[in-house]
Amino acid sequence: MDGSIDASPFSVTLLQDDESLRRWKEQLLGSVDLNSVGETLEPDVKIMSLSIQSPGRPDIFLPLPVEPSSGKGVWFTLKEGSPYKLKFTFSVSNNIVSGLRYTNTVWKTGIKVDSTKEMLGTFSPQPEPYAYVTPEETTPSGMFARGSYSAKTKFLDDDRKCYLQINYTFDIRREWPSSG
Repeated sequence: MDGSIDASPFSVTLLQDDESLRRWKEQLLGSVDLNSVGETLEPDVKIMSLSIQSPGRPDIFLPLPVEPSSGKGVWFTLKEGSPYKLKFTFSVSNNIVSGLRYTNTVWKTGIKVDSTKEMLGTFSPQPEPYAYVTPEETTPSGMFARGSYSAKTKFLDDDRKCYLQINYTFDIRREWPSSG
């Protein structure tokens, strides 16, 4: 005997018998059947919609999935100096998703001008979609702020599993685009 022990079955037993872990899962899962949420099932998160909300304006709904051909054009246009919030709706199935977060990086003429990381939270599977609205921000303004931007948005969890990655371009203009 070399003094080493195989701890893997012991660890699994500890996790299965951990009362605090069981209570945490019950709290998160609510009325979900605990037997239907297996230890081996990966959570599945589907981003169902993305929209931009700006006071006094109709919401801008961004089409998902992003068509490869539309990736070359401008996805949306915002008015300089305008307050806005982003709204995401998403569904969670199979298992609890821990530490879901949204990251967005923006470049103008190849220079990184903004990077956002927003923790959305931990979510359990449920039939109804979740909705999350970001805190209000304001688009930059001025002659140097106007123009085209490229950006990359990702939705990741604590295990760095990526559920959606979008590369897109958008414009900031002096005025909102005409709706007609």
